[in-house]
Amino acid sequence: MIADTYLFSFTLIDTGAVLFLLIYFVLTISDLECDYINAQQCCSRLNIWSIPKIAAHVIIILLLLFTGHWVLFLVNIPFCAYLFYEFMTVPKGNMGIYDPAEIHNRGQIKKHMSLCMIYLGFYLIIFFIYLYNFIRALLKDDPIKRQDDDEIITDL
Repeated sequence: MIADTYLFSFTLIDTGAVLFLLIYFVLTISDLECDYINAQQCCSRLNIWSIPKIAAHVIIILLLLFTGHWVLFLVNIPFCAYLFYEFMTVPKGNMGIYDPAEIHNRGQIKKHMSLCMIYLGFYLIIFFIYLYNFIRALLKDDPIKRQDDDEIITDL
């Protein structure tokens, strides 16, 4: 089993990477809205990172499952299920989740921007939950090594 300290340090790094990736998504979609880039460039940039975003979330879920953190596992399952649903319901012939032919139709830009904001909110909340658990796991052990109750060892 993985120690809680290592588990939550990895989840912090993984969630932080996904947060930076989602900020990149928001910036790219806003560049498309302002016509700084065309739809083809925007969609190709975003579709490259769609699978790693899903994989990062699945890795965290599997680690939480195998280490027995059931509450965090159950909190993450619906979000992961929606990510899979979004990926699996891409129509045949589309380039990916983000398709340049459809991104300007039916308000798709606003839909993708609002989904990115929801993802950002979820990952920010879950990041601070992981940070709390990381600090709790660090403080679970005695940070000061002692041989007796009166003697404190100063060397590591």
